[in-house]
Amino acid sequence: MSVKRKSYSADFKAKLVLEALEGEKTINEIASKYEVLPVSLKNWKKQFLENMSLAFDKSTVVKEYKDEIEELKKSKDSIAKKLGETIVEKDFLVEKLVSLASSKERKSLLNTKLNISLNKQCKLLKIHKSSLYYEPKKPFSTGKEIKLLDAISNIYSDFPSYGYRRITKQLQLDGHNIGKKLVKKAMKYMGIEALYPKPKTTTAYKYPYLLKDFRNDAGQVVIDRANKVWSTDITYIKLEKGFVYLAAIIDWHSKKILSWKLSNTMDNTLVTTVLKEALTLYPKSEIFNTDQGSQYTSKDHINILKKHNIQISMDGKGRATDNICIERFWRSIKYEEIYLNEYKNMRVLNRAIEKYMESYNRKRLHSAIDYKTPNEVYYNYINNLGFKGDNLLQSVS
Repeated sequence: MSVKRKSYSADFKAKLVLEALEGEKTINEIASKYEVLPVSLKNWKKQFLENMSLAFDKSTVVKEYKDEIEELKKSKDSIAKKLGETIVEKDFLVEKLVSLASSKERKSLLNTKLNISLNKQCKLLKIHKSSLYYEPKKPFSTGKEIKLLDAISNIYSDFPSYGYRRITKQLQLDGHNIGKKLVKKAMKYMGIEALYPKPKTTTAYKYPYLLKDFRNDAGQVVIDRANKVWSTDITYIKLEKGFVYLAAIIDWHSKKILSWKLSNTMDNTLVTTVLKEALTLYPKSEIFNTDQGSQYTSKDHINILKKHNIQISMDGKGRATDNICIERFWRSIKYEEIYLNEYKNMRVLNRAIEKYMESYNRKRLHSAIDYKTPNEVYYNYINNLGFKGDNLLQSVS
């Protein structure tokens, strides 16, 4: 007996997306709570973020809807003549064709109570009658298959670097009689893959690495003043249930963290939000350095930098040392805060990171800047240039 495919209402999807945007729980936690797939929740969140501007641009949506209705009205007469059917059939078309969309929606228009046969309705709606009785089997829907998905999820949570081969081996050691093909298919269905450096992270245009011009005789990049070079990156943090992602922007000269954000998904919104915040709070940098990740090569991120006339610099392939400034910061925060503590959820982690960032910028002595604090070095330079504004002229602790 086949299992009926689950269908979720728009209100249900919106509820889960809003909970994801609150940033208190990981995608896995929310998905487990409401018994949905993590990949579905990620897609819903992405769809929401891409279309949320429509809430403030209703005129465009209304115009498109009116144009569509007008187009359907124009074709009404020609359709009626072509079909050459009765008045009842024409009334059916006028009433139903306005909302004509996908095959699934067209099927929902079928009504056995009308004085039109089911065959005729299928013909008018261009639906194959055989499709009315076909119910595709939902993959991984049986109890045994669901247990397999849970087992794979548990192994992946503990070892995110495991691919389908290692996960298959671990499942076999745990007593499962299973092969690599099924595990690979299950991982694709769940939307998970091993975390490892890809040989080619993007096919977008590659910007040159501009910081090579600032190397000293020892090969180290030396920046002589604040706001000359900013650098950014994303790192992941493992919680009890799933992963979260931390993005930050650092001033290369002073080592000050200018902005940061924690998210349960790694998407374009994460990096653009951090960039916009830094540009709002501080004078823009001359050069902005990133890796070649898809988030940083996206049009949304590139356009912000071009709008502010900031030069774009990108690391070479597989050269994490090209972005060594932010990489060293990741090492500091992980060894001084994250690896020393356990976090129940994203809210607790967010508070801990906020506290660390404050201490790092205002109190932590940095050996690379002659044992001064990042704030001290940054604001001394800014104040010497005579910038005005309460958000810039802060007292140095």
